[in-house]
Amino acid sequence: MFQPKPSFESQEYGLHNQNLNKASCSAVLSLAYQSLGVIYGDLSTSPLYVYKTTFSGKLSLHEDDEEIYGVLSFIFWTFTLIALLKYVFIVMSADDNGEGGTFALYSLLCRHAKLSMLPNQQETDEKLSTYGVKKTAETWQSFALKSFFEKHPKFRKGLLIFVLLGTCMTIGDGVFTPAISVLSAVSGVKIKVTGLHDNYVVAISCVILVGLFSIQHHGTHRVAFLFAPIVTAWLLSIAGIGIYNIIQWNPRIFRALSPVYMVKLLKETGREGWLSLGGVVLSITGVETMFADLGHFSTLSVKIAFTFLVYPCLVLAYLGEAAFLSRHHEDIQQSFYKAIPAETIFWPVFIVATFAAVVGSQAAISATFSIISQCCALNCFPHVKIVHTSRKIYGQVYIPEVNWMLLSLCLAVTIGLRDTNMIGHAYGLAVTVVMFVTTCLMTMVMIIIWKQRIVTAAAFLVLFGSVELLYLSAGIFKIPKGGWISLLLSLTFMSVMFIWNYGKLKKHEFDLENKVSMNRILSLGPSLGMVRVPGIGLVYTNLATGIPAIFGHFVTNLPAFHQVLVFVCVKSVQVPYVKAEERMLMGRVGPQEYHMFRCIVRYGYKDVPHENYNFENRLVSALVEFLETEGKGKDEFGDTESENIEENVAEHMFTLPDREEKMVRSLKEIEESFSGSLEGHPNLNDESVQILKARESGIAYILGHSYAKAKKSSTIFTKFAIDVVYSFLSRNCRGTDVVLNVPHTSLLEVGMIYYV
Repeated sequence: MFQPKPSFESQEYGLHNQNLNKASCSAVLSLAYQSLGVIYGDLSTSPLYVYKTTFSGKLSLHEDDEEIYGVLSFIFWTFTLIALLKYVFIVMSADDNGEGGTFALYSLLCRHAKLSMLPNQQETDEKLSTYGVKKTAETWQSFALKSFFEKHPKFRKGLLIFVLLGTCMTIGDGVFTPAISVLSAVSGVKIKVTGLHDNYVVAISCVILVGLFSIQHHGTHRVAFLFAPIVTAWLLSIAGIGIYNIIQWNPRIFRALSPVYMVKLLKETGREGWLSLGGVVLSITGVETMFADLGHFSTLSVKIAFTFLVYPCLVLAYLGEAAFLSRHHEDIQQSFYKAIPAETIFWPVFIVATFAAVVGSQAAISATFSIISQCCALNCFPHVKIVHTSRKIYGQVYIPEVNWMLLSLCLAVTIGLRDTNMIGHAYGLAVTVVMFVTTCLMTMVMIIIWKQRIVTAAAFLVLFGSVELLYLSAGIFKIPKGGWISLLLSLTFMSVMFIWNYGKLKKHEFDLENKVSMNRILSLGPSLGMVRVPGIGLVYTNLATGIPAIFGHFVTNLPAFHQVLVFVCVKSVQVPYVKAEERMLMGRVGPQEYHMFRCIVRYGYKDVPHENYNFENRLVSALVEFLETEGKGKDEFGDTESENIEENVAEHMFTLPDREEKMVRSLKEIEESFSGSLEGHPNLNDESVQILKARESGIAYILGHSYAKAKKSSTIFTKFAIDVVYSFLSRNCRGTDVVLNVPHTSLLEVGMIYYV
């Protein structure tokens, strides 16, 4: 069995996907089995509602069964082309260090084509082990596309909006998947309890949904051992039922796999057949969730599970249900449960279906949490509480605010619509938009990163894009029948994300324009015009270079400041995660006697600062290590302020006399190790000793409590976005001090107004 190298990351966050890729054959098969419970629950419950939604309109069944054959042909080829060929064999090859999803593709493109809208991006970030940009021969297609985006910032912003659209539609899946899956599963009870009113079905569904969302804080990993057996039992059950129905009702149903029946359906039914495709697309709901949850398992394990179990079982289920419908046209709205062959197995299948619906909902909810955490890291969503729920699965998080928001929306959809067909229309539209966004991003990946010919990329775009646009066009006509909910949710989320990102960028521009001149600082002398008292002052700033405006307030208004001053910039990098040993960059600001330093702390979009992360000790350790190695190696970082920035490991080791290596934690501990005073000790220079003494005197955190206001000359849109929406979001989201886990007893906040 593969054993990961012990590290802080592996102990605290769990296994990285790149470690999983090196696993043995038995480990891959084990992961493939586990992935059934986490990834494929959503996709595997689609047979509950596909046929029902497809035939919910004016499309009627005739005696020759041409409509059933046509719909089945569409389901089979859509499932084969989109789910199997596009996602499993092509899209999953474009993972970002093992991570999948819309933002993973966007992140890849940002690193290779400089499309990022994130501030504070530096050349040293490209040296990260997870950055993964290899210098290869540039093709004219790749060069032309990259040059186009570099020369036109508006198109970069347009690409971000396009990505946010796909992301928001994926978030909508977290609302529609639980609603339609649970409601469809529970509605099966009406077959046996014929007098049961729809209100009771809705009530039971709501109780299950409340229970599902109420246990989210425990984390998926605590019940994950139950999920895989449930989904496996579900897949084998529907496959067995499908085989029985094929043999019993229509062994010739395999003829419907011919693409000819798709043409016949559209030709003979016209507009109604085309509109019915809005229900057919529900057969591939869950494929984007499958890609988004890729980081929880290895790519190979996900492919094996889908190819050898999920795909054949679902194909058999759709074939069997079509065979049953070909002989029972009247049961179209309850075809799944009506197709169960024996009375004795109805209730077991019903129970498994309900549990499978819960598991499928869990996959969509987990994917939503993951997406929101990525958006927060990339400045596209207000700060919310993010909690890691697993030590075994890296990146599995729980977000309380989002959890209860999803529950509220899910209950509103379930109670308000009460109809799986209307929910299905909203769901289908969301899924189709996400798939089309992925296709467009993959086309760019093929040109810019894979260096494919324009013909190959165009063939990919035309083949899959045309299919998805066909379904999207059908889904658009379903907007009055439920699709409007999907649009409303996505546009609301997208507006919030874009305005939040816009506000953060404007504040960063203000910081850049109002930096304190280095000449002004130097003119004040080593004391900075103040009394320097013992201790370390950490000034948090959004700038990776230069002196922030907030420090000008201190110099002007405060009579005293700490002996050691460190400007701390916590920034996100366009990679999924940053290794612990690469997280910090240390550098000096100004001459040595000023005792001013800069610390840049880097996080990836899948990283979340851990609650037990002892930032103070790590920063002091990194600072002492920087001082001990200053001038001995490569420590130059070219910025306008001539700072020296050096990459430092998270835990720096010092060899102490007659003792094992250990991390510097306190002055007292070091003095005890040396059995005497540190002053004059040959292993540490004088400035390092001063840093350790300052650490013992205490550390203060200085944060700017900023308020953004639009300039009087701003447009009406800017005033509304900044003064109303951004201001409201800022007041109601988690503060910077909470996000950074700053101790309140050591916190000093200074108010500032940003005119943007």
